[in-house]
Amino acid sequence: MQAFLKGTSISTKPPLTKDRGVGATAGSSGENKKIKPVPWVEKYRPKCVDEVAFQEEVVAVLKKTLEGADLPNLLFYGPPGTGKTSTILAAARELFGPELFRLRVLELNASDERGIQVVREKVKNFAQLTVSGSRTDGKPCPPFKIVILDEADSMTSAAQAALRRTMEKESKTTRFCLICNYVSRIIEPLTSRCSKFRFKPLSDKTQQQRLLDIAEKENVKISNEGIAYLVKVSEGDLRKAITFLQSATRLTGGKEVVEKVITDIAGVIPAEAIDGIFAACQSGSFDKLEAVVKDLIDEGHAATQLINQLHDVVVENENLSDKQKSIITEKLAEVDKCLADGADEHLQLISLCATLMQQLTQNC
Repeated sequence: MQAFLKGTSISTKPPLTKDRGVGATAGSSGENKKIKPVPWVEKYRPKCVDEVAFQEEVVAVLKKTLEGADLPNLLFYGPPGTGKTSTILAAARELFGPELFRLRVLELNASDERGIQVVREKVKNFAQLTVSGSRTDGKPCPPFKIVILDEADSMTSAAQAALRRTMEKESKTTRFCLICNYVSRIIEPLTSRCSKFRFKPLSDKTQQQRLLDIAEKENVKISNEGIAYLVKVSEGDLRKAITFLQSATRLTGGKEVVEKVITDIAGVIPAEAIDGIFAACQSGSFDKLEAVVKDLIDEGHAATQLINQLHDVVVENENLSDKQKSIITEKLAEVDKCLADGADEHLQLISLCATLMQQLTQNC
């Protein structure tokens, strides 16, 4: 635990001495600023549009806006951790500058109350405000404000419907940017009023490059194999990968970050445990199977994580026929739905492993 907390402790002020001059004081304050703990996700968030990785179409549109073109209402959708929020925040900072950013941008996400009343009051009142002020650095400032509705797919249909008229009525002074994971949960009248941009899952190469840059800047000892494994367990979510890297660094306390540490932090079930389940299923003994499942739950592994990993193993298993794979994956889907509805983990895993045992013992 001491190693995990290392690096987050705030150093105490050094004792004053007679020969301590102004230079020493300045150096001390510089050091205090330097060690201020900041989550790496925020520290390395893109500061400008050019730093956004792997989303060429969106970057091209936003660059045109920065050059003076008008900005349409935007709808960003795609998997988590692909840069949707970072992109619009970086663009807004470049458009308005640090002084006007707070005045011209309203950001609401799922942690805020966003029912129909908020849309009618807070969003509508902000949209009706007149645009004033200019940038102190002399750069041109666009004549509109931006309302960012993050995680818009969690808004109620009534709140989304109330937004339609506001988007049209205040189009002269306000642009809206809706951000969501599932575009199908946004009502059709809203999607037709926005330019839609799909954020692609980041490629492994892009993620590895960004993680290596962060590791180099933070003096983290990690091999290329470790970075590759980190990308694999984060499943295309760069935000998750950066968080895992920071957690692993704190846990190791300056030593090299290895695969075992990443496995522990990410909550990934070790390959040996997955092999143990398959071995118990192939033995045909229900007692062995029940013992393995009980051990797995006692060790605190999540059943949903096991389902995801079993799916990958089953699909890639060359010893199973297509029919056997389809029966097992259908059972995986059933168990996943039952767990989402609040079913008992132990019973569901026993049921899943029993189906797996039936299919595996057919080959014997």
